[in-house]
Amino acid sequence: MVDFRITKQIEASQDSIWNIISDVDREPEFWHGTKSIKNIRKNGNLIEREAVIAFRNSICKEVITLNPKNSVEKKITDGAIIGSKNIVLTPIETNKTRVDVQWNIRVKGIFGLFSGLVKKHISEGTEDALHRISNAVAK
Repeated sequence: MVDFRITKQIEASQDSIWNIISDVDREPEFWHGTKSIKNIRKNGNLIEREAVIAFRNSICKEVITLNPKNSVEKKITDGAIIGSKNIVLTPIETNKTRVDVQWNIRVKGIFGLFSGLVKKHISEGTEDALHRISNAVAK
């Protein structure tokens, strides 16, 4: 099991950051570990989809719950990786927001032996995504 948290303070309002992270169809633009997505069903704040991830171009089934202006909860239910990624926004000041990304995943099969490398790769990808989000809201 790979369980870790990455936190970044971004100089932008909670609303500005929410506008980016809640537009989950844009995920590949910011999270380069997600190559493409195909929405299966959208019902209010619940989205079921398939995502092609960078890990061996695997297809993962995901269920995303949008908690307006607060969090995006992703459950990865099937594929090479299963588990969750939750992004939580916490306003700090008028124009500062803390973004916490909590990962709790398991790599299936023989690749589970490389959990340390997977954690390193996903950690770096998360930091890069938060940097891209920060740059996008600064424009």
